[in-house]
Amino acid sequence: MKLYTIREAAEALGVSVSTLRLWDKKGILVPLRTPTGKRRYTEEMIQRALGLKKLRSEPRKVVLYARVSSKAQEPDLENQVAYLKEFAAGRGLCVDEIITDVGSALNWHRKGLMRLCDLVLRGEVKTVVVAYKDRLARFGFEFLEELFARFGCELVVVNRAEDASPAQELAEDLVSIVQHFAARLYGQRTYRARKLVKKVKEALADAADGEAEEPAAEQRKVGQAGRDR
Repeated sequence: MKLYTIREAAEALGVSVSTLRLWDKKGILVPLRTPTGKRRYTEEMIQRALGLKKLRSEPRKVVLYARVSSKAQEPDLENQVAYLKEFAAGRGLCVDEIITDVGSALNWHRKGLMRLCDLVLRGEVKTVVVAYKDRLARFGFEFLEELFARFGCELVVVNRAEDASPAQELAEDLVSIVQHFAARLYGQRTYRARKLVKKVKEALADAADGEAEEPAAEQRKVGQAGRDR
C-alpha cells in the first residue's frame, strides 16, 4: 500500500500543507502516523478527500428544520416555520428546503430528521437553521452539531436557550424515558414497571397542579393586603 507524505498529499489534492494540517486538527481528514509522528496518507484517503472537495465546490442548500411533538401542535409548526423564514431573510439566506416533523424529540427515527441527516451526509447542505436546540433533538444535539460540521454544514440555532418545549411535551418525554428504563429493569408488562410509570405520572400531575395554584394564591395575598390597608 502506497503512503503519501503530507506534501505529496497536498499536491494531489491541490491544497496547501497548512490546509491538510487544519483538516487533521478538525477531524476532516485524519492521516496515519509514523512511529516518529509524521503524517502519512493512503490512496483511499486521497480519493475520499477529492470527493469531499468536489461536493464542497458545488452549490449547497440552506435548510430550515421545524418540529412539534403532536398533531394538536400543528398550528405552532406553521408559526415556527414562519419564524425561521423571517430569521433566514434577515440573515440574507436563500432557503432551498423546509423540513418538518411531528413527533417526540426523543424519536431519532423521525422521517424529516432522517432526510435532513441524509442530505447533510451527502454533502448537499451548507446551513441548517432551527429555532431551538430541542426542536432537533432532546439529547445528543452536540453530537449532531459536530457531525454536521465534519460534512461542512453549519447548524444555526436562532435561540440558544436550554429548553423551549412546553411543559406538557417535557412531561411526555420524561414519561417515555421512565417507561423505557422501567421496561429494561423489570420487564415491559410487570407490575413494578407499571407502578413506577404511574408514580411518575402522578408526580408530574401534582407538580402541574401546584404551578396552577401558585398564581391564584399570589392573587389572594395581594387582595388581602389591599383590604388590610
